This record gives sequence, C-alpha cells and structure tokens, in this order.
Amino acid sequence: MVSNVQILLAEDDYQYGSVIKKQLEAAGYAVVHCFDGEVALKKFQRDDFDLCILDVLMPKKDGFTLAQDIRKKNGMIPILFISSKATDEERLHGFRIGGDDFLVKPFSMRELIMRIRVFLRRTLPKDLPGDGIYKLGDDVRFNYEEKELTRAGGETFATLTKKEAKVLRYLVENSNKLVKRDEILLKVWGNSSFFSSRSMDVFLTRLRKHFKEEPGIALETLHNVGVRLNIPECTDKDSESMATDSEG
Repeated sequence: MVSNVQILLAEDDYQYGSVIKKQLEAAGYAVVHCFDGEVALKKFQRDDFDLCILDVLMPKKDGFTLAQDIRKKNGMIPILFISSKATDEERLHGFRIGGDDFLVKPFSMRELIMRIRVFLRRTLPKDLPGDGIYKLGDDVRFNYEEKELTRAGGETFATLTKKEAKVLRYLVENSNKLVKRDEILLKVWGNSSFFSSRSMDVFLTRLRKHFKEEPGIALETLHNVGVRLNIPECTDKDSESMATDSEG
C-alpha cells in the first residue's frame, strides 16, 4: 500500500534531497522535503507521516535533536538517519536516542528503498483486500484509499479524515473482538499520551456517528479498557464477491 505512505525527508542539501525525493516518489511514496530541522518538526506536528529520513547535520535544528523531538510525540514511527560522514560513536548515539537505521552518503537509492520497505512492513497495517475495499456486513463498504464509507448500492454516506480512516481500518481488521486502547494509540498515534488518548476519543465519537443509522454495526467502548467494532457477517460472501467484481 505504497500509494498511501507519506515520508518526511529533512535534508538541507537541496540537490541531494531532491534526488532522494524524486527516487522515492518514483517508487510510489509521497514525500515532504524540508530544508531545516525546525520546519521539519512543524511539518511533523501538523501532518501525518509513516516514516522519517533525517539528515544529521542541518541548520537551526540538527537531525539528532529533531529525532528526539519526534520521539516525544511518536515512539513507533521509523526514523532513518543519513549523514555524509559518521563515526561509530555518532551512529551509536543515533540508535540510543531512538533512530532505527543509519546510512552514510553516498548510498544506493535501491538500498534506501529496500530498507524503507522493511520498516513499513513492520509498522503499517496488513495489506488491503484485493479490491482495496473492506466489506462491513452486507450493506456497508469501507474504501480505505478513498477514505469513504458507502452503501452496497454505491451511495457515499461518509467521507473520513486520514486519521479516522486509520483508526477504522485497525478496528475493522480486528472486528468483533476487544482491542485495548493502548494498542490503538500505539498503532495509530505512536504513543499513549493523555493528549493522544483524548484525540482518539474524538475520532471514535465521529466513527460512532457515521454508523448510527447502519443496522448491525456498532462501536462499543468499555471505559478505560478498550473498543470493539461489531460487524455482522456477510450472508453470502461468494456471490457478493462475484457481484463486486462484475461491477468493477
């Protein structure tokens, strides 16, 4: 699910950063390129990223300091350091403060992409269904890529934010069983802070409203314990799958 992956690239060398950005975009990733650590941190706080690539030596805020700031917000997102030169001690320091990998320039773009894929396999949700659409019982469809909830006839009844879609996807993939709050927080927000917990409550309330008129679908909350998304089984999965394929 490369098309929905967003990478934060912090690299003050315009030419080198542009090469990395171009190669990653050619591989299907969305890349936000920042030229100093302060701007990169503001972008990280405002937007939703799946992986960070940080140059160690940057003006205003270096890559190590930026990584520490990111880790305060998100303990799960992969962080890859890049540097034109690095001693063993600098590499070890990068790992100690929360980095996941360290590449010395110049490096192979193919190697960088392979390393990114390895990290994303560990941190992103499992692959989407073949058609990219989750079936929530007989009557509701969840298109994760388009961030839409539709009825079987094709009518869209809700458009989701990116964060809403991530929360719902995780609940759908774990439907009809209790999912602990901390598990959702770590998977979607990357931390289990009080602020993130309150933010999650807001998104759960929104999702609950979306399904208010949908019979059989209920988002159940056990206070301070967890959440369960109850979804009815499709009555005829095989014929439904054939119908969906013929419509496509």
